[in-house]
This record gives sequence, C-alpha cells and structure tokens, in this order.
Amino acid sequence: MNAQNITVAKADFIEGMAKGLAVLESFDTERQRLNATLAAQRAGLTRAAARRHLLTLAHLGYLETDGGYFWLSPKVLRFSGSYLASARLPKAVQPALNRLAAYTGDSFSVAVLERDSVVIVARSVVAGESQAWADWPETSLSDRLKAPHDVRWTAHGLHLGARLPVHATSTGRMLLSNLPTRRLTEWLQGRELARLTPFTLTDQKGLRKVLNAVRKQDWCLASEEHELGVHALAVPLRNMSGQTVAALNVVMSSRRFHATVLEKELMPLLQATALELRPML
Repeated sequence: MNAQNITVAKADFIEGMAKGLAVLESFDTERQRLNATLAAQRAGLTRAAARRHLLTLAHLGYLETDGGYFWLSPKVLRFSGSYLASARLPKAVQPALNRLAAYTGDSFSVAVLERDSVVIVARSVVAGESQAWADWPETSLSDRLKAPHDVRWTAHGLHLGARLPVHATSTGRMLLSNLPTRRLTEWLQGRELARLTPFTLTDQKGLRKVLNAVRKQDWCLASEEHELGVHALAVPLRNMSGQTVAALNVVMSSRRFHATVLEKELMPLLQATALELRPML
C-alpha cells in the first residue's frame, strides 16, 4: 500500500514530526540555504516554529548552519542510502538500465510519482559518462557500437533522488496519464503549471489533451519542455497485476533526436525492457 493512501487517526498523528519533516523538505535545488523566515514560508509555519525546528534538526546533525542560514548536511543521505539499499524497485531495474546504456550510449532512468514531483530512483551508470554525445556529429546505433570508448550525453540534474516537475517531463506525464480520472482531477485542481522553457505546456486543458493521447498510445515524448535541447521518451513500468508502478525513460540531445532513432531503436528497446521487468515489479 502507498504510504500516502494510509489514513491516520488524529490521536495517532504526531503533528510535531510532520512539521519538522516539512521544514526538512523545504530545502531543494531552488533553495539550498534557508533562514527561519524562508523556511517558515516554505513549510507553512510561523517564523518562531520554523526556527525551533531548524535548530533542532541542526542539533541532530541533519542541518548545518552559520548562525543565520541553514543547509542540509550529509547525514540526510542516510535516508536515501537506506531506501536504495532496501527498496525492490531500484535493485530490480538497475541491471537493465546499465545494459541499455552500454548498448545505445544514451542515458536511461526510472522515476516514480511523489506528490508534486517525479523522483528518479534509478539511473544508468556506465564507464566514461563524463563525455558527451552532444559533442559528436549525428551517429547511428551501429556507429556507436563501433566507438572505441563510451561517449554519452545526459541532461542537467538527472541524478538519483532528483525531483523533476511532473507536467513537463516524459516520466511525469506517463505516470499522470495512468492515474484514475478522479485522482488526476484532484492533482490538477488549482495547480499552476510553471513555464520552464518557451515550449512548456502551461494550460490544464492542453495538458489533459496530451495526457489522453499518452494514455491511448502508452508512451510519452517530451521535447524541450523541461530543459532546452533535451528530449525524453518514456514508457510505463507495470507489475503483473497491470498496475503502473514507475516510468522508464531515455534522454537524448537534439542531435540524437529524430524519428528513425525513436521508432527503430529506442522505442522497441524501452518496450521490451518494460516487458522483461514486469515479473520483477
């Protein structure tokens, strides 16, 4: 059962813990350092309450501070490390992601829906990923396989644990399209869709139309809506019960992006990998 679907009786709900975690979650890539005022605004608390939570978290070692501003300490990695070591999904998909990356030279990842974001829980790792395909001329799959070393390209910020906007990413749209109608309506209600590039779809009517198409075709392509020059193709990962548990995607640069690569190379690979992984999810 998804933890977000669990109903907790008021007597069992620890409000102080919820507020402390809200303060901890207020730190992200946009705001890496917060003072009490900023933390209060982001966590929905009074400044005095936010300050007490910040000081407590710093005392416990989860934050560092210069006396005015606070930032995350390495201790918070205990949570992500424990999740990656124990959760079934990352362990199940990692070998497949590495195999795909070694075969095509592209960057692959698996993401799950978590409230307002999609979170990357696994991504491909192969040798030589510091180099970039974007620096090379257009290359076919056969030419890549003949290359003397692995040369790859990836988008900015695609690291384990990265939180990405749902509405502007291939994995986010793939996962949204698989939500029941009622839950999708609840997710969209009153939500502003941020414009991240000139190509980002920001109106709900347009997004619903796209999601309907994604649901019917069972794959999603997002081009330069999250980051300029970045194109991503995603397919759903389903378990044996037919439940969509995550989305698998591949990220490519504009030089790599064209119909032949999508239809003849990457789409079949993603779909075959999703089918292969199904018994393990």
